[in-house]
Amino acid sequence: MNELPLTRRLQPRAPPAAAGFALWNLGFRPFYLLASVFSAVSVLLWAAQYSGWLPSSYLQGPLWHGHEMLFGYTLAVIAGFLLTAVRAWTGQPTPTGVPLMALAALWVLGRVLVLTPLDTAAAAVNAAFPIALAVAIGIPLARSRNFRNYFFVGLLVLMGGLILALHLAAQNIFELPPRLGLLLAMDVVLFIMTVMGGRVIPMFTNNGVPGAGATRHPIVEKFALGSVLVLFLADLLQAQSAVVAAIALIAAIAHGARLALWRSWWTLATPLVWILHAAYAWIVVHLALRGLSGLDVLAESFAVHALTMGAIGGLTLGMMTGTARGHTGRPLIADGFELAMFLLVQVAAVVRVFGGMAAPELYLSSVQLSGLLWSAAFGLYAVRYWPVLTRARLDGKPG
Repeated sequence: MNELPLTRRLQPRAPPAAAGFALWNLGFRPFYLLASVFSAVSVLLWAAQYSGWLPSSYLQGPLWHGHEMLFGYTLAVIAGFLLTAVRAWTGQPTPTGVPLMALAALWVLGRVLVLTPLDTAAAAVNAAFPIALAVAIGIPLARSRNFRNYFFVGLLVLMGGLILALHLAAQNIFELPPRLGLLLAMDVVLFIMTVMGGRVIPMFTNNGVPGAGATRHPIVEKFALGSVLVLFLADLLQAQSAVVAAIALIAAIAHGARLALWRSWWTLATPLVWILHAAYAWIVVHLALRGLSGLDVLAESFAVHALTMGAIGGLTLGMMTGTARGHTGRPLIADGFELAMFLLVQVAAVVRVFGGMAAPELYLSSVQLSGLLWSAAFGLYAVRYWPVLTRARLDGKPG
């Protein structure tokens, strides 16, 4: 099987916590922990900055927030997932120990440098991280001739190029609206989520919810993924807003049909599964709102946050929970902590997207409240999963 396996859902009793420091045993461990801590802190800082309580950084205002959301938090989660998944897909080793420490240090250095006046160093280090990650997963993929997943290498290289272009544009070296760099990066992340969502969500649904009957239709699959690629191309060519709106609305229909085939209503009693469905539903909302914003019906920021807070937040938190449990020998069931995290991030997205839309006079309050809810969700993950991610597997297996 080419996907991450869904291990046993239920165990009568978890074995006692294993001894030994295991943070550098496999890629998901440090990157999930770093991502959760960083996400909790950075969104609070952004809410304070947006409220006028903190000065802007080298990347001014929303540009820093968007940069760190995509190239900081999201790339960290992608790194943790791919470094773990590629080992499972190929049977080949991925970085552990000192090489994994070096990758994590490169990511941390990027987060620090964007807060300093060292713009050239910030550009180089941040662009270097996805390139280094591409090399880290490209070697085992090439050794195993796993060409099916080699497109991830290309997407990571593309992300490195977009980061560099955004920084050069911010420094007035390259003629490109910095917003366009973020928009294209969002499209790339959207494509990664739709690819991985299509692979794992139906599988997790059928394995975790007996009788769910989630299915995939070849025509719907091609149309859904193709529509995201067309949207990326339209954004790259800076097509007219009406054209982009039409593509986004068609894509929303395609992904809505895809989600309907996964039979989400069967998953409501299984939090580790329904969080993935809820996150994917936000992709449909994002595309619909993107279409409406292109028609000047509403502001683009609502569509942006449907993707970043709703889809990215929900999907990454769900995957960070499921894979951390599965790859540390724990049962794949959610307790009260996990349920609280999932609800917090979903409510944060609802408040951020629909709060300001329904009551424009409360827009600032919706930003502040959603930031607090988001930070609470990821802060809870960091506290809950610190011992999980830093200790050896409960079953004694490597990883």
